[in-house]
Amino acid sequence: MNIHKSALALILAPFIFTLSACGGESGTTDNTTKPITRNIGSIVKTRGQLMCGVSGELPGFSFVGTDGNYSGIDVDVCRAVAAALFDDPNAVEFRNLNSKERFTALQTGEVDLLSRNTSWTFSRDTSVGLDFAPVVFYDGQAMMVNKSSGVKSLADLKDKAICAQSGTTTEQNLADQMRKRSITYKPVVFEDINITFATYAEGRCNGITADRSALVSRRTTLPKPEDNIILDELLSSEPLAPAVAKGDPQWRDTVKWVVYALIKAEELGINSQNLAEFANSNDPEIKRFLGTEGNLGAGLGLSSDFAARVVKHVGNYGEIYDRNLGTQTKLNLPRNQNQLATKGGLLYAPPFR
Repeated sequence: MNIHKSALALILAPFIFTLSACGGESGTTDNTTKPITRNIGSIVKTRGQLMCGVSGELPGFSFVGTDGNYSGIDVDVCRAVAAALFDDPNAVEFRNLNSKERFTALQTGEVDLLSRNTSWTFSRDTSVGLDFAPVVFYDGQAMMVNKSSGVKSLADLKDKAICAQSGTTTEQNLADQMRKRSITYKPVVFEDINITFATYAEGRCNGITADRSALVSRRTTLPKPEDNIILDELLSSEPLAPAVAKGDPQWRDTVKWVVYALIKAEELGINSQNLAEFANSNDPEIKRFLGTEGNLGAGLGLSSDFAARVVKHVGNYGEIYDRNLGTQTKLNLPRNQNQLATKGGLLYAPPFR
């Protein structure tokens, strides 16, 4: 029997090797590229709680206060999804994830939704196996330096040390742009964002690069924020969007249309304060949007008034932006391209019909 098994193994070995090699060349050896079919919406509903991956360390986007409460635009997206599902924005458990572990947590089902200032890129949409919801913040990568450095442009950083976080698009964007400009520099990279900024604060880097919004946010945590300036030059475009794992179209659509509901509500002039005034509207579009006519939510496994739930508990996009990033906050970020398309920005929601 052993002799027969050995002979059979020798006969089959070339075929096994060939199949293995083909699998490697097609990219299927990486499990992260294989969509996992599952009904995440049903799992979340049965659990009674949404598991949402965030940063937890970026004021304005996702930040844990001293009282343990989370705040930020990414946090409010999670709460909006919970509101649509459960009519309860607090039916969320937040998981703090660093840039290295965020995608694995999503792919393995540790979190149902990733709402963590993550750039929508080609490779993440394909080889990493993510499905992105609409962009919630249009950003761009920038550079921050100390005023006393005398640095006014990227060219002034020739042969200087620049801090960046590894495992993000930031590191590659920096290399691409400096190479494009023929500027040599000394990269100083860390996986941990806190260590990255601490190194810059200690003066061990002449500059630090990240998304412009992240620089504005993190500058507020530095010992002397006013001593640091952000250069005007942008190194990239960074569309930040929530993401889910591939393999569940209905869950992808659920998150997508919840985000669109935030934008559409602002387009329609509906917010958390005047929602009741629209309840008896005769406008067909508003009636469909609020669920007083038709049942658009059925295709997503949601109630007909899911959009009204979102607005009631979380507000529209403008309200979310204003309370987390707007001119009345410490960050004081003008909306610019994050304004509605009707006001010169990039935000636009498809029809709810």
